[in-house]
Amino acid sequence: MSASPNQPPADPDFVPDPGRWRILTVLLVTVFMALLGVSIVNVVLPSIEIGLGATQSDIQWVLSGYALTFGVVLVAAGRAGDVFGRGPIFIAGLITFTLSSVAAGLAQDPVSLNFIRFIQGIGAGLLNPQAIGMIQQYFRGEERARAFGLLGSVIGVSAAIGPLIGGLLVELAGEENGWRWTFLVNVPVGVLATFLAFLWFPKPMRTRTAPSAGQDPGGRGPRDLDPVGSLLLGAVVLVLLLPFVESREAAWVWVLLPVGLAGLAAWVWWENRYKRIGRSPMVDPALFRLSSFANGTAISGLYMMGMTSVWVLVALYLQDGLGRTALEAGLVGLPAAVMVALGSHWAGGKVTEYGRKVVIWGIASALVGLASSVLVVHLNQLNGTSIWWLMLSLSFVGAAQGLVVSPNQTLTLAEIPIDYAGSAGGVQQTGQRIGTAVGIALITAISFATLAQTNWTTAITIGFSAIAVIVLATLAIAVKDQRARIRAGHV
Repeated sequence: MSASPNQPPADPDFVPDPGRWRILTVLLVTVFMALLGVSIVNVVLPSIEIGLGATQSDIQWVLSGYALTFGVVLVAAGRAGDVFGRGPIFIAGLITFTLSSVAAGLAQDPVSLNFIRFIQGIGAGLLNPQAIGMIQQYFRGEERARAFGLLGSVIGVSAAIGPLIGGLLVELAGEENGWRWTFLVNVPVGVLATFLAFLWFPKPMRTRTAPSAGQDPGGRGPRDLDPVGSLLLGAVVLVLLLPFVESREAAWVWVLLPVGLAGLAAWVWWENRYKRIGRSPMVDPALFRLSSFANGTAISGLYMMGMTSVWVLVALYLQDGLGRTALEAGLVGLPAAVMVALGSHWAGGKVTEYGRKVVIWGIASALVGLASSVLVVHLNQLNGTSIWWLMLSLSFVGAAQGLVVSPNQTLTLAEIPIDYAGSAGGVQQTGQRIGTAVGIALITAISFATLAQTNWTTAITIGFSAIAVIVLATLAIAVKDQRARIRAGHV
């Protein structure tokens, strides 16, 4: 049987590493821990206010500081892994994240906590692109699709189950100190993962067919970190993210948006120039001429712009609108977490056969979940229908996460050379971080503006409708890409 065109290109010289599944285990456990650090905090913010006497501005930076540094270092960290070896950078990020989790759990004031969250975001930003690069490095064909399927399960489950774990910890430890355990719970996981990484990661961390360290595989010259490109892109991401994460506290930050767009154009110019003079840019501009990479990156960014806000709105609605506890708000997403895992597992085995169709099915499931959730909210207001029906409607959102994230990851990176796996994965994740920040700022602003004039039912309806518009735009790109694949015979 011939290989599916949806599979990554065959590599006849590739020899599978016998320890690749053990390596994947360490990657998945660590990524779950890092991404849990994003979602778990959402429901314990009131606990931080009580425990540290934090202001609203302090609370905003608990979320923003982590998101900013996480997003800023992703591509540069991916590039560092491509050049110097992904294992050492991964372990450095893991140790940084674990130690900062200890410090965050023991913080005595809001300023200390926010500084530590910056450091924790750096740790997460260092390790995440290495996970993408190492899956590209150690797996091929259907095995790679299954590995990305497992990674997609971890990403989706961490987002859905984080609020539940956070609510449970607050319930058990009390509102004053419950938030501390949302950080300290990372420590035993981080220690174990660090030990296993030192034990199982091969040395040196490179493929058997990779060029020697510091050499560009295309023969254009020495591979390097492209320090100007790295610093410029980091500054651009910071300037683009800041208006969306800090606009409630300082409206003037919106003036940074055109500055960031101009900086992005300057970065593209620099990368092209760096390549023309015979050097190896941090992100080869030619990668964006690959339709699979360009379309997949756009899909992931837009999808995260819309769907990440679902869980923020649901938590706000249940706690502020209906007076439910943090634990109850977390429980609503539990079936969705199960569906993420099931959907990712199924999609990991089917994406090489069906390609972008799997992503399209997932986006359709997301639209069903949004519409049915709005229906539950309206029925709850009209006749007292149990709000727990959200567990069913949000399961479609969970299934969507499983069918979209990991298959899209597989298809987006399928044609990327191994030597750019980390930086390409970093670009895709940076798009997701920017999409998430923009989406949460936009959707919550729309919802709160509606709430000021009406009620929570209308606010959720308008907020979910705005999300649906973004998801429909994502669907349009996925359908366009699928048609292109049909014309090219890639189905």
